[in-house]
Amino acid sequence: MNLVESARFALQGVLANKLRSALTTLGILIGVAAVIVLVAVGTGSSKAVQDSISSLGANTLTVTASQGGTGSRAGRAGGAGGAFGGGAAAGSSTVSTGTQTRLAAVTLTDAQALNVRADTPDVVSVAPVVSVSSVTATYSGATHSVTSFIGTSPSYLTNNDETISVGAAFSDADYSARRRVALLGSTTATDLFGGTGRSGVGKTIQFNGVQYTVVGILAAKGSSSSSTADDRVVAPLTAVQDTLAGYGDLSSISVKASSADTVTAATSEVESILNTRHKVTSTTADYTVSSSSSILSAATSSTKTFTVLLAAVAAISLLVGGIGVMNIMLVTVTERTREIGIRKAIGAGRGSIVGQFLLEAVLLSVIGGLAGVLVGFIGSRFTIAGITPVIEPYSVVLAFGVAVAIGLFFGLYPANRAAALRPIDALRYE
Repeated sequence: MNLVESARFALQGVLANKLRSALTTLGILIGVAAVIVLVAVGTGSSKAVQDSISSLGANTLTVTASQGGTGSRAGRAGGAGGAFGGGAAAGSSTVSTGTQTRLAAVTLTDAQALNVRADTPDVVSVAPVVSVSSVTATYSGATHSVTSFIGTSPSYLTNNDETISVGAAFSDADYSARRRVALLGSTTATDLFGGTGRSGVGKTIQFNGVQYTVVGILAAKGSSSSSTADDRVVAPLTAVQDTLAGYGDLSSISVKASSADTVTAATSEVESILNTRHKVTSTTADYTVSSSSSILSAATSSTKTFTVLLAAVAAISLLVGGIGVMNIMLVTVTERTREIGIRKAIGAGRGSIVGQFLLEAVLLSVIGGLAGVLVGFIGSRFTIAGITPVIEPYSVVLAFGVAVAIGLFFGLYPANRAAALRPIDALRYE
């Protein structure tokens, strides 16, 4: 009996009991669809994280104070100015004797030191950053609690690839003159002014009772970021220190390397300067230099592990579907024992019997696999837990291929069992 005839007998066997065959393929369908959808969710999650981190700038470094640390401070600025606004840094102090335990901090003079081009050839811009918490914005009876309020220099906008949707950014002149001007995030502007918030440009609002003039509205971060990413205010550090933050240490320093390829070199230059200023070494450093590329690498590794775990969970359901195929094929062999005996009695060889039942098992898996791919594509079109799934072609090929392989594997034992029946015993079977 040739392959075509074996395939015809296999198809007749599948169609002989449609409900049972449908329930058998359902297990394969669920397994294949689960693999495709869950891998798509993992990939979508990874893409969302990558987009969010990449929005910070691939060549942007962030310097923050770390806990503990020993050493002595080269100097501390008491006010803004110098390299960022044209003014002189106010009173600084120097600890020059011995080694002492102190609170870790990064200061405006640290930022000014990093802004010296001769010492940092791979750095193109530096921005000191102060974050102010618990800021309430009010305008004409409307009140809004700002999620993120930042005092910084104009370089911050360049470092973080910020764009202005309407109006203009504050300038170096605004920074030097300590003008109370502000840029609003799209969410902040909408809540205060209504509509798109664009009408707020040029108007005066209050932050904790202090008047600031809105000079521009920041472009929205986009769908890959959380809704709070656009609830923010950016203002000149000098004005923020005068009115809201005081003249303490910085929250961080934003540093932009000349390109993504020079991030490592720029990091080394930053560390060298800060080590000298803070009188620390790489092992006793009281600060941390992080970059979006290093964060992205760690996040990508984590999301890959997450995706593999999701795929493994889905693969279990595919395995269970294969066991269902084997179970049904054993039942089929038992039910058709007399048929097998008759076929063998009239000359059907072992290969023909094995081929018939093996093809029947594979056919069930192929039907279930194709249906699973279709359901997987449909399921991946919906947002799941706030994540937009991204289908990976390899997951489709892999899931369908494994489904067929499962049909072969789990169909082999029932097929061999059918072929091993003796014709006389099979004909006597009731």
